[in-house]
Amino acid sequence: MKLGYNEIMITSMYFNDINDFINLEIGIKRFQGNIERFHFNPIPLNEYSRKLFTNIETFHVYEYDDEIFKDGRIFKYVIWYLVNYSEYLQEKEQGNICKNIEYTKKDRKKYGNTIPSEVKSLGYECFIYCYSLTTINIPSSISVLGKCCFYKCSSLTSINIPSTISKIGDGCFYGCSSLISINTPNTH
Repeated sequence: MKLGYNEIMITSMYFNDINDFINLEIGIKRFQGNIERFHFNPIPLNEYSRKLFTNIETFHVYEYDDEIFKDGRIFKYVIWYLVNYSEYLQEKEQGNICKNIEYTKKDRKKYGNTIPSEVKSLGYECFIYCYSLTTINIPSSISVLGKCCFYKCSSLTSINIPSTISKIGDGCFYGCSSLISINTPNTH
């Protein structure tokens, strides 16, 4: 089987740094121009590597401190690092996409006890001292319940935990003295 342009693009999306891209183009003549085919950056960029990815229209921001380019050719940003729900709404308004959204205590106080479906995790002390909370529906989009998330929610009687939850932080249900029903999915 002979690798074509599409296969090499897919493979190069897993490269770790700009040197891998450069070595591919230098080493295999028929794959010269691979970098120019990308309309997004598969790796974080700096001033030098940005010049090599000339056709980027969607800019991926992997870490909070990644260098961001606003050079007129970029139409939207895809943010991979953790952002709170309020930040997500601001980014969405600008046409950007957030992949890792956390509902924080501040968000809950502003937007309420209903967890939005876009949220991926509940932050540290998100529902702390929420004495009026009796039941909670955790959407299947959630994978993490932060430390002390439901700390001292003394009226909480039941909770449904979806199969998507991969981590429950320490003290998550500490002081939930009325909690009598925790429903978890049957997994074998």
